[in-house]
Amino acid sequence: MKDKTVSVRLSERRKHKLFLYAAQREKTVTALIEDWVDSLKLKDNKDNIEIG
Repeated sequence: MKDKTVSVRLSERRKHKLFLYAAQREKTVTALIEDWVDSLKLKDNKDNIEIG
């Protein structure tokens, strides 16, 4: 897997909340985001090609 980066602008309050949530779940922020992305439902469309 080739790693990619994503930059997100968050307020300090939201960033802090995200890090606290990750700590409570004993996961990394990356793992939380990956889980969230994997849970997204996409319409069945030939334009939606899964890469990877």
